[in-house]
Amino acid sequence: MLTSGPERVAEVNLDAIVHNVRTIRSLIGERTLIAVIKADAYGHGAAGIAQTVLDAGADALGLVHVREALALRAVGIDAPLMAWLHTPSTDFVRAVQEGIILGASGWDLEAIAYAAQQVGAVARVHLKIDTGLGRNGCTPADWPSFTARAKELQDAGLIAVEGIFTHLAVADEPDRKETDQQLDVFENMVSQARAAGLNPELIHAANTPGTFTAADKETGEILLGNGVRVGLGLYGLSPLAGVTSGDLNLRPAMTVSTRVNSVKEVPAGQGVSYGLNYSTPHATTLALIPVGYADGVPRVATGAPVRLYPNGKAEPRTYPVVGRIAMDQMVIDLGEPGLSAPEHGYLGARAVLFGEGENPPVEEWADAAGTINYEIVTRISPRVARVHTTDKDA
Repeated sequence: MLTSGPERVAEVNLDAIVHNVRTIRSLIGERTLIAVIKADAYGHGAAGIAQTVLDAGADALGLVHVREALALRAVGIDAPLMAWLHTPSTDFVRAVQEGIILGASGWDLEAIAYAAQQVGAVARVHLKIDTGLGRNGCTPADWPSFTARAKELQDAGLIAVEGIFTHLAVADEPDRKETDQQLDVFENMVSQARAAGLNPELIHAANTPGTFTAADKETGEILLGNGVRVGLGLYGLSPLAGVTSGDLNLRPAMTVSTRVNSVKEVPAGQGVSYGLNYSTPHATTLALIPVGYADGVPRVATGAPVRLYPNGKAEPRTYPVVGRIAMDQMVIDLGEPGLSAPEHGYLGARAVLFGEGENPPVEEWADAAGTINYEIVTRISPRVARVHTTDKDA
């Protein structure tokens, strides 16, 4: 009863990615689409996702670290790449040499200009404003001096200020007033930059939730600017509470699965996993699922769903994880005794943690772990093989 293929796999359907890009494109029209593929494309495999989203209609790729952008250059991606979170160890020289668009928030503007001087090239820069999120970005108080310095460096031929951007704190809660407040600050700061002599072509604030809710807001045109940065939506996941992927015309791209590697009969009162927090209420059959927190599955997600596709007479069904999730494995209770017999087909059965269609949605894993769908897909570890598929492979 041997099966081929990886023992643990995150299948990423590239046709779903294409569908999602086209859905996003239908919302934004001719605006610039920066497809955010930071953190290895939210765990989906950046090298494979990059060309897919570009072919589907994205205009540029958004990263966070310069190192991520350079890795894409190394595999032949020559599209516009943008990176915006830097440290004093960031390789600005290579970034400028490779034409990486660099976000600048403060001290990094001087480092970028110095790198440009070193290599004799003009650095492409987007200035970032902190309009209320409180993370990186120039504060409104420092913005006049920051933009004045950017103008000096641009006049000196060291940088070209091609864009201005910000990031939203509560766009995933569309009824909150803070988004409009941030946009008021943003609009004012952009006007100040223009008054200082800068002429940025690309103005971008909207993330995935902002992009999908802009049509319902009076400030929607300001929110969309002339470009958006979309991450989670590319991968077919909803950022909005109570709104499913299907509601947004998105297709979840990732399906995480493995194979049942042990099936055994146990009596009533059998403890399960570390801490013995679960005991079988009656005689039953336990199935062992060989993934755990070393594979990126949250240790706290007891009760999360696993759908089994038996190889015998048993029907597909979804079961909750029982007991504590361990480093390499977790357990589900099949609910009745006698199911270890070969004719039921549980040993070697495909076990899907989450995916598209009748499989459990990733949100159920997020709920069990007390987190968000972003985290679940992003944390799936390199120990789980990434396999890029299409609808034809289904």
